Amino acid sequence: MFKVPPLNPLRVFEVVARTQNLTAAALELHVSQSAVSRQIGVLESYLGVQLFRRERLGVSLTPAGARYAKQITPAFQAISNATEELTRGDGSGALRIRTYTTFTAKWLIPHLPEFKKRHPDIEVLISNAVPDVDFARDPVDLAIQFGNGRWSDVKVDLLFQDEIEPVCAPELMARHASAGGVPSSLLGECLLVSRYRRTDWSDWLGANGSVDNLSSRNHMTFSSSVLTWQAALDGLGVAIGQTMLLKSELASGRLVRPFNRPLRRVDKGHYLVRPVLQRYSRKVEIFRDWIMQAAGAEPVSSGT
Repeated sequence: MFKVPPLNPLRVFEVVARTQNLTAAALELHVSQSAVSRQIGVLESYLGVQLFRRERLGVSLTPAGARYAKQITPAFQAISNATEELTRGDGSGALRIRTYTTFTAKWLIPHLPEFKKRHPDIEVLISNAVPDVDFARDPVDLAIQFGNGRWSDVKVDLLFQDEIEPVCAPELMARHASAGGVPSSLLGECLLVSRYRRTDWSDWLGANGSVDNLSSRNHMTFSSSVLTWQAALDGLGVAIGQTMLLKSELASGRLVRPFNRPLRRVDKGHYLVRPVLQRYSRKVEIFRDWIMQAAGAEPVSSGT
């Protein structure tokens, strides 16, 4: 069993031994000089060894105290180094953000030039993953996640709520319009499904009075929403779009909203996620303020 003396008196001993001055030690420790003397007395009583000589002009280490200090001082330095390494993160000074590919490609990257223009000194490192972040495991400062916002052991800020509706290429819509069947006949086209958003079609169809489920319709599944929307752009079928992530495609007319019946889901949204316990970081606060402003400047459209 390890014999470890009381750590507070041990810390006081290390500072006094290093500074060789009670007043300087008291200033470094933010306590009174008498408190320093008392802690040294506690340690000497515990060890049964005199560590300092009390002299008229101060204190000096005894030979036993000098030998002890020679081993104790590096131990505290090692603790200090380990703490600095832990709290510094990966040492790069970069802001590390984790989110998923679709959000990165369709929202974050298009907005990052404005952030870099405002804060060119902050390097941003982005990693992509679908599972919820675990700040004890994942080496990141912030995460952007999709869900209901009720995650444990994190702080959350709502960026914007989820809003979905069917989208397709204008050429596909035009073909149905020429046949006089738009928009309802579009639902007979192949319905494009994202694996991680597999309930979107059923939710939208149900909200618009359909009793059919997705399995009864012609559909095709892709591994991500980005691929699903690319398939829609290429005229492969009709996809469920996330309005906030398709602003560029909708504004340019590369994708159209044939039904114009958005479904806003108040129980789901995109959230900025932070650890509950996180040391103050200027770059984290700057990014949080910026992304909240950027997201708030783009309200979702009125839905049904």
